[in-house]
Amino acid sequence: MGNGNGPLSGAVIAVAGAGGPAGRATLERLADAGAVVVGSDNNPERLAEAVDAARYAHGGATVVGEKADLLDLQSVRDWAAHIERDFGRVDGLVHLVGGWRGGTAFTRTGIDDWDLLEKLLIRTVQHTSLAFFDALQRSDRGRYVLISAAGAAKPAAGNAAYAAAKAAAEAWTLAMADGFRKTAGEGGPTSAATILIVKALVHEAMRAERPNAKFAGFTDVRDLAEAIAGVWEKPAAEVNGNRLWLTERP
Repeated sequence: MGNGNGPLSGAVIAVAGAGGPAGRATLERLADAGAVVVGSDNNPERLAEAVDAARYAHGGATVVGEKADLLDLQSVRDWAAHIERDFGRVDGLVHLVGGWRGGTAFTRTGIDDWDLLEKLLIRTVQHTSLAFFDALQRSDRGRYVLISAAGAAKPAAGNAAYAAAKAAAEAWTLAMADGFRKTAGEGGPTSAATILIVKALVHEAMRAERPNAKFAGFTDVRDLAEAIAGVWEKPAAEVNGNRLWLTERP
């Protein structure tokens, strides 16, 4: 089973938030590496376009889009069970669910911003990690990959809600990593939870809209997808519980 003879041939990887530019690039990169890829997104039309693009880029690749309500734990548990039942295993969950709210000053932070970001950036991480933990632990190369932001380590006054939500998601993911460590056998963990940190993401449409912008420190979604695929090339012990920086540390 798999999409060819690439380094991820035989792997089955789920991608949450697969319909955006980063998700689209990730679907294509993982399919190119040989993985079976199962994407989910809250926008069905956007997800279908991303899946079709990945299939077109890699003829014959197994790339599918499935519905899962990431704000409902049982729905996510059902999704994880469905993937393992249909494909025999789950070797990864890439968490690309995003969202941003911010302002110009700390005192203008809206609590309603926090209410939204807590759902998008924390609750979805809680649900995917809890739902996929056992399946990833059963894999001999299970990986949970969270995409976070440099602002979590150095919050700005106007981004209090966003930075706090990102920091909480990181802490939750590191706790998952400790779970893999504590339940591993004598040989150490074969599964890992890791965090890729960017300043912000940029893609072709953004560059087309702002041709004179430098996007200093931004990570191109294709480079992010390359880094995501690279997580499987490193030993679990090397990436488990670690933050991998794709931008300069603040």
